[in-house]
Amino acid sequence: MTSPPSGGQIPTALDQRIETAVGYGVEELRRHRAGGLLDASHAALADAHRELVAAERDVTFYRVRLARLASSELPVDQALFTRIHRTLDQLAQAAGVRDAKQTAAAAVLEPIEAAAPRQVPRQIATKDVAALLAIAQGAKLHEHLVTHRLAVATGTRTRITYAQLQRLEAMGLVERNRAHPVQAGQPVALTDAGRAALTMPRRAGPPGTTPVPLPPALTAVSRTRR
Repeated sequence: MTSPPSGGQIPTALDQRIETAVGYGVEELRRHRAGGLLDASHAALADAHRELVAAERDVTFYRVRLARLASSELPVDQALFTRIHRTLDQLAQAAGVRDAKQTAAAAVLEPIEAAAPRQVPRQIATKDVAALLAIAQGAKLHEHLVTHRLAVATGTRTRITYAQLQRLEAMGLVERNRAHPVQAGQPVALTDAGRAALTMPRRAGPPGTTPVPLPPALTAVSRTRR
């Protein structure tokens, strides 16, 4: 295969989860792996993430190639259609490999997440409370078929980014039903702690600026897990 576009680290859908579980970023995880500083489970995670990055790079390569073909000044003829169809097939194959690598990496990550102490901030930002209210009325995580970007769709049309969802997950306030593929939509729901957070009294203030105390039950859980 032709070399993919050069650049920095290719982001993946698991980067934030990995950082939350291990306590540092994927670049540092890669450096620790190269230095032989990781135990067996974290070394396996680093290897699985490296393979996921390579697969994601292939997806990016074919997606860029397809965009260039579609926006080029090449004659619109059968030869162009043939190249576009061939690139579409290659993109689909690369996406399939990427999905398999992501599933494998997630399987390695889950035991590490389960063993990691959950670090929960003692307050919730108002914008996160708004996200919890929207999720309470129904929400799903979707992956865009072309860009592969992840975003949460809610019944109230409240905008919730994937990064914000990951933060709420790390705080133990929401959870996803991972039995459903993201292409079809993964249902997102509040946990007991998330529902308790919405019952706490809140001070008035500009959106996104007023922090909200976490419910005592969640704070107690946080202390016991540390």
